[in-house]
Amino acid sequence: MIIITGAVTARPDTFEELRAVALEHVHRSRLEPGCLSHAVYIDTENPLQLFFFETWQDRAAVATHFAVPESGAFVRAASKLAAAQVGLQLYEAESVKM
Repeated sequence: MIIITGAVTARPDTFEELRAVALEHVHRSRLEPGCLSHAVYIDTENPLQLFFFETWQDRAAVATHFAVPESGAFVRAASKLAAAQVGLQLYEAESVKM
């Protein structure tokens, strides 16, 4: 399983627009093959920051997600609305038997 986290901070005048495009991106992404979960949250310490948490079946599903034209369009839109550069982290989860 692949876990993706990301954060983007809006400017005060762009927060509502950024929130709307983020929700559109989340709802569309949830329908993609290999998407296990995809959510966006408002940071409780910085209400202008959106935090993304996604889980994907495997690297192939992530590659397909990033190749979808709408994913690129979301990144471009978010970058224009952001106060700072968009951050993204990928993690590979392994099963651990206890």
